[in-house]
Amino acid sequence: MTGAIVRPDAEGLRRAVEVLRAESVVAFPTETVYGLGANAFSAKAIGEIYRLKNRPSWNPLIVHVANVEAARELTSSWPSLANDLAAQFWPGPLTLVLPRARHLAGVGAGDDTIAIRVPDHEVALSLLEASQLPLAAPSANRSESISPTTAAHVVRSLPEVPLVLDGGPSSWGIESTVLSLVGEEPALLRPGALPLRTLREVTGTIRLPDAGPADGAARPSPGMSRRHYAPKARLILAKDVRDVDRSELAEPVGVLTYETADVPGAEMLSGDPAEYAADLYAALHRLDDAGVATILVQEPPQTEDWLAVRDRLTRAAAK
Repeated sequence: MTGAIVRPDAEGLRRAVEVLRAESVVAFPTETVYGLGANAFSAKAIGEIYRLKNRPSWNPLIVHVANVEAARELTSSWPSLANDLAAQFWPGPLTLVLPRARHLAGVGAGDDTIAIRVPDHEVALSLLEASQLPLAAPSANRSESISPTTAAHVVRSLPEVPLVLDGGPSSWGIESTVLSLVGEEPALLRPGALPLRTLREVTGTIRLPDAGPADGAARPSPGMSRRHYAPKARLILAKDVRDVDRSELAEPVGVLTYETADVPGAEMLSGDPAEYAADLYAALHRLDDAGVATILVQEPPQTEDWLAVRDRLTRAAAK
């Protein structure tokens, strides 16, 4: 049976470990989004992730581990700053990119780095502990589409997944922040749930990303593709959704805003960036499920606190 949603109790975890050890995949909840997990040491299992997601081979995976010691074993060097960041933010929505250990191949980037994190979710940590495996786990959805924040989202996007552990809605609702520690100074590769101002309290200066690699080129982190996180409907960002001429837009039109503007039928999210991010993917799923053809989205503020939200919406709007 495929697409089975199960409770993350002892029996559910037993079944999940059985699937993972058979070199297949299991979807599981994290505090950010649901991940599609596979044994990071198994080329066959990693291949199943790429096949199910229709994920391009040049897009690397994040490896989830149970603790700092397990993370260190997957790297060839571990700077003191990694210790400081892990002590402050793990378990949590921070992914670190470090030089990859020689014995681990297939999940890292083309530049011999690996992206690692310790998730802050009871079910994810229980699965890591029960399986005793590092789990490569991108978001559990078809490539380029909206990330899943519930078990139901996973099954709708990837009905072939053998097993989905249901841990309820993801609390952060947006992917982890990815920080590279490979260069002379820490570099942001993907903005995410953990704000930069919080990271800077530990790191000091953080180099911000440039335009990034072209699609098809190797990259050290996921989430750098031009088009990503996109709903089925066409998503259009607007400075003011009330000013958009709808005469040439495909109907029906859905509207997503964070303001209390008088927009008929608009879905209103919080004006707080963290709360907005927590419900963004769920809101896009709701609009897709409602059958809208176009989604007008009010542009978020041009402040650093909204960086991750702007990143997701800009990529979702790319043609």
